[in-house]
Amino acid sequence: MEARRIDGLWSHMHWLTVLGDLGSYTAAAQRLGVSKAAMSQHIADLERAAGVPLVSRTTRSVRLTEAGQQLADATRGAFEQIERGLAGVKDLATTPRGLLRVTAPVALGRQQIVPRLPDFLRAHPEVRIELVLNDQVLSLAQEGFDLAIRHTARPPETHVAWTLTTTRSVLVASPDYLQRRGRPQHPAELATERGQHDCLHYPRPGETPTWQFQPRQAALAPVTVAVRGPLSANNSEVLREAAIDGLGIALLPDFSAQAALRNGALEAVLPQWKPVGSFGEFLFAIRPYSPYVPRAVHALVAYLRTTLQAGFGT
Repeated sequence: MEARRIDGLWSHMHWLTVLGDLGSYTAAAQRLGVSKAAMSQHIADLERAAGVPLVSRTTRSVRLTEAGQQLADATRGAFEQIERGLAGVKDLATTPRGLLRVTAPVALGRQQIVPRLPDFLRAHPEVRIELVLNDQVLSLAQEGFDLAIRHTARPPETHVAWTLTTTRSVLVASPDYLQRRGRPQHPAELATERGQHDCLHYPRPGETPTWQFQPRQAALAPVTVAVRGPLSANNSEVLREAAIDGLGIALLPDFSAQAALRNGALEAVLPQWKPVGSFGEFLFAIRPYSPYVPRAVHALVAYLRTTLQAGFGT
C-alpha cells in the first residue's frame, strides 16, 4: 500500500477487523453504526488499495481471506489500544452516558425488566437503551449486545457475569381448578399414569416432560414424575394465564407467578415440596469480557440488582 494512501484507510482497516470478528456485513454495520452499503464500500476500497481479496463471501457467511486475516491480526491490537484510551478518557466523566444494547428473555423482560426501565432512564438521561426480547440464546459479541439478562443456573465461563437475584420455581393452580379437581398432597398424584391432574408444562426439545421435586422434610425421598396436560408452551406468561383460567397445574418461575399469587388468582400447590431442574436459580447480567466496562453498564447492573432483590419474593 502506498504510504500516502494509508492515512485515509485507517477506518477501513478497523471495519475489516470488526467484519472478521462478526462474520456478517449486517452485524458489523450495526456494531459500527453505519449502513451496510457504506460497510461494503469501505471493504471494497481497502481491497483495491491492498491489491488482493480480503473477504470471501458465500451465500450464507462472510469470512476473511488469508490476506484479510493477516491484515486484521496486524492492526487489531492498535485499534483495541485506541479504543481503550478513548473509553478511558470518556469515562473520566462521572455521568453514565451512551447507547446500551440489552437482550433478555421475552417473559422475564416484559414482566421484570421493562417496568423498571423508566425510572432508570429518568435517573440517567444521557443513557439510551435498545432492548431486544428474544427467548433464543443470542451471541452477544456477534449481535453487538452490551449486556444480556439470563435466567440460568450457571452463566457461560467465557463471559463476565453479575448475579442480580436468586429465583425459584413454584407450582401453582387457580382456586377454581383446585376446587374442581382437588388439591394434590404428593407429587406422585401429578403423574401421567394416575390421570388425576392436568399439568401445564414448558416443553424441552427431545425430552419427555417430567417434573422433579425435592422434599422439604429430610425423611422423604426425591420424586420425579412424568406429566401431561392440555397445553405446553415455551413462555411462562402463557402457562400462567392458562393456569389462571383453570386449565391445569403449572410449574412457573417465581417472577411469572408472584403477582397472581399475591392477588389470589393462583394458589401454591405442594408447598412442602421444592421443584428443581426446570428453570434456573439465578438471574444474571452477563457481557463478553473486555478490559473496559462502560459506566452505563455498571449503573444499569447496580440498578437492576437493587430493584430486583427488593421486588422478588412471593
